[in-house]
Amino acid sequence: IFWYCNCGAGFAESEFYLQSQDDGGEIAYTAGYATGLLLRDSSGDAITMIGCCDLGFEVEHSLAFQLGLHAVDETFAFTYVPAGDFPFDFENIQNATAAYENAVAEGADAIYPYLGGAHEPIVQLANAGGEIVLSAGASDVCTRGGDLHWDIAVRFDGGDYVREIFPQILDGSAQEGDVIVYAPGDLPDVAGAVICEPTPEQQAEMDAAYALMASGDLDAQFVEIAAEAFGGG
Repeated sequence: IFWYCNCGAGFAESEFYLQSQDDGGEIAYTAGYATGLLLRDSSGDAITMIGCCDLGFEVEHSLAFQLGLHAVDETFAFTYVPAGDFPFDFENIQNATAAYENAVAEGADAIYPYLGGAHEPIVQLANAGGEIVLSAGASDVCTRGGDLHWDIAVRFDGGDYVREIFPQILDGSAQEGDVIVYAPGDLPDVAGAVICEPTPEQQAEMDAAYALMASGDLDAQFVEIAAEAFGGG
């Protein structure tokens, strides 16, 4: 038996299982940066993120998202709205719908449904309303068929991680006790935001943002964000 865990950041290391993690701060930064580019180029200026209930990883995501957003334009407005019941309700369609309607009424030009079961109903509303809309983990939305449309894929898809790791388990290059971290700017390219239909200029700017993540120049800021989000600061 080989034990593997697709674990969240900060999960304890153990010699008894292989685990994969991703860099949530860097992923959120690229999502904010991509959103900033689309807002800038469509004359928008505000985004609302609809989540659950201010959980630590949501706080980290929203703070890092704002860091990326404001790297494009520091005047862009960001609003986080909790729409679920503590401790882990990302499925509340009724509350998420009300949050969406309020966000649009207050001038949101982009919607980030950071949700589970309530995600696609909000995407449908954003498509009808004409707002920029992001995925929350799924990596295939730019090419997925069907009636829904996403402008940005925010990729932190556990299925992608498994597809990368499974051959490594088979060939012995990944062992129990190892921790494999996926992050924007690192290979394999399975984590971080991508604009679904970028202009050449937007793609060049996203490439630069990924290079910035890989450089480590913002690592200290991501540490500060994580400390604030998870109570260590």
